[in-house]
Amino acid sequence: MKLNRLLDLKYWGTTRLLTVGFAFVILLGTLLLMLPISTRSGSGINFLDAMFTSTSATCVTGLSLFDIYTKLSFFGQVVLLILIQVGGLGFIMVMVLFSLATHRRIGLRERSLLADGVGSLQLTGVVRMARRIILGTALFEGIGAALLAARFVPRFGFGEGLWISLFHSVSAFCNAGFDLMGIVKPSSSLTLYYDDPVVVITIGMLIIFGGIGFVVWTDLMDCNFKVKKVGYHTKVVVISTLVLLIGGTLLFFITEKNASMQGMNLGNRLLSSFFQSVTPRTAGFNTVDISSLSGAGKLLTMFLMFVGAAPGGTGGGIKVTTFVVILATAYASQTNKNDTVVGQHRIHTDAVKKAFCTVSSYMGLIFIGTFIICAQGTSLVASAFECVSAIGTVGLSTGVTASMTGLSKMVLILLMYTGRLGSLTVFLAMSGCESKGGLRNPVGKLLVG
Repeated sequence: MKLNRLLDLKYWGTTRLLTVGFAFVILLGTLLLMLPISTRSGSGINFLDAMFTSTSATCVTGLSLFDIYTKLSFFGQVVLLILIQVGGLGFIMVMVLFSLATHRRIGLRERSLLADGVGSLQLTGVVRMARRIILGTALFEGIGAALLAARFVPRFGFGEGLWISLFHSVSAFCNAGFDLMGIVKPSSSLTLYYDDPVVVITIGMLIIFGGIGFVVWTDLMDCNFKVKKVGYHTKVVVISTLVLLIGGTLLFFITEKNASMQGMNLGNRLLSSFFQSVTPRTAGFNTVDISSLSGAGKLLTMFLMFVGAAPGGTGGGIKVTTFVVILATAYASQTNKNDTVVGQHRIHTDAVKKAFCTVSSYMGLIFIGTFIICAQGTSLVASAFECVSAIGTVGLSTGVTASMTGLSKMVLILLMYTGRLGSLTVFLAMSGCESKGGLRNPVGKLLVG
């Protein structure tokens, strides 16, 4: 009886299902990565390192304790890629995918869970959205793999080149940041391809498309990409994303001239600046050595990691819409206005409260995490950078991840997990305060009298 109840979705609220579901996937990935077959040496990975890697993949972060290509066997790499794909799409989306594949009816409860999982504002058309997301994901990742294959197949051979192309395409679209460039130079990410526009632009665009959010995709397709017809949410996401991308590119171009991009010609500097503006939101690939960034460059990277991508996408961070609401609220306060207004629309008080709760909880967790890791002997800047990267599910590192203590690794695991699910989701699941009676039948408009 109890088992049947546990298998019934009516028993699970959205927050509880998400937290338990992701934890289950992480545990399963941990056990698989511990198997001897998962490593090239046949010795397996210890429990803590396997859990760290599984969490980083499932939470599409990209922080790694070792070079993926030289450490993991083909089996281990496949396990990692599956974890990335499940983490990118989301646990609930994968459940719905199985329901669609088995032609099982998707009920109201599942539709509600799916709407929450992808950030949809309504239940209407959510199953159609799920189909579009699955097909769109396959399409983007397929096109990305084909473009990358034009570079990787000639260099690494047909089989190896196709696998590396597919792995990087999925990792980029899911905003994970794991790479197999250890085949050339261990722990080099994309630094060897900093001057290759095909690789840099392809991966950069995959990161952007994955990070703008599934709701934006659906809206753009529904209006046939006509700017005047797109919804309010889409406009806010697209405009704020463009501002951050352009602003970040210009600032990196200026600050890194005599630092990480020293010696580059104008074109390569511009390409690297663009990619460095894209990847902190929130992918984890890098075409320049992160440890060689200037102080201003590291601070800018941390800011972009903190802001992150759009709601309902594959990226993390507090989300661009949250950042916009915070700025609009601050402006309203300074100008003595009662309402928070973004683009001639008043933002509901609940959304404003949620935005401030999200930012304050992220800042609190970053402070606690940085304090603990600092206490283990890591420098302040490196500790803060790792914590922001972890909770923002980015994966960029100044190079200290592999040398961290067991306690520091556990801190990063918790930050990655919280960052992927959202701090409010985790807190609600832990407190058990989720409303159990919130699901109601849709309203029907009926003329009477």
